[in-house]
Amino acid sequence: MQKQDLLFLLDYGFWANHKLFEAARRLKAGQFTAPYQTTYGSLRGILEHILVSSLVWHSRCQAGRTPTDLPTPADCPDLESCITRFEQEQAALRAYIAALNDAEVQRGVSYTTSKGQTHTHALWQIIAHVVNHATQHRSEAAELLTQCGSSPGDLDVIWYLRQKISNPKE
Repeated sequence: MQKQDLLFLLDYGFWANHKLFEAARRLKAGQFTAPYQTTYGSLRGILEHILVSSLVWHSRCQAGRTPTDLPTPADCPDLESCITRFEQEQAALRAYIAALNDAEVQRGVSYTTSKGQTHTHALWQIIAHVVNHATQHRSEAAELLTQCGSSPGDLDVIWYLRQKISNPKE
């Protein structure tokens, strides 16, 4: 995989995140943090998990370590603060990948899991994981939003491509 492929995947993921944010902005007061039958307890919990995962993998790739100063619910008390954190991370991750060359995206990244196991994967594989992992949890968030009457609509890559062809400046 080449750098441009990773940038495409990231841009798709950011587009899909923003579709969730648009849908979440239509929620009634309290629905963002309301408890739901979901693994992460609420829409905020799902979005926070996507954000934390990106921050962890980004730090492992760029700094060679797992960060310890990760966001908590107190850091994202409402949707707008959560969106701000996402936008900061998205911009930083995209800038990091954009600064790499094709050979650098092939390099191995070693990391230690929370269970103490050490693994090494190519950087591109980790970034592909970040996007794919977020896709899984965006689907959970989309289902929750739909149940609340605020579907984000289609989040598939093909819809992203069709929008980019129709509106290439977006």
